[in-house]
Amino acid sequence: MVKVIFVCLGNICRSPMAEMMFTDMVDQAGLSDQFDISSMATSNYEIGNPPHEGAIAELNKQQVPLIDHVGAQISKQDFLDADIIIGMDEQNITDLKHMAPAGTEDKIKMAYDVLGFHKAIKDPWYDHKFDRTYAELSEVLPAWLKELTK
Repeated sequence: MVKVIFVCLGNICRSPMAEMMFTDMVDQAGLSDQFDISSMATSNYEIGNPPHEGAIAELNKQQVPLIDHVGAQISKQDFLDADIIIGMDEQNITDLKHMAPAGTEDKIKMAYDVLGFHKAIKDPWYDHKFDRTYAELSEVLPAWLKELTK
């Protein structure tokens, strides 16, 4: 089983969107028994909070099944248990590498790494462009599914 953790700053916008979208893709591909998918935050700002209403609205608009979710911060045990940790932007990656127990740093990837170029998935918390977040995640998540099922 491949344990995938999507990570952003607060775990209420980008990473839960990625978790729900990737879970839907995995389910549609009939691969649910091969993946353990979750999402976490680098910060403790939103622990216990539900996803941002804009994220939920965009997922509903795109007919992505919702998953019960509350914000949670990544732990040292999560680094040890995960096969891959996918951050959304440069600051997430910097924070994750700082938090990572020794020997787990190689598990940390930026979302667009799978496509071979350096680009951030911008935080919609600031500008409420959840449609942009959905579009960006729609670019990278199919490639991650392909990569992780090789």
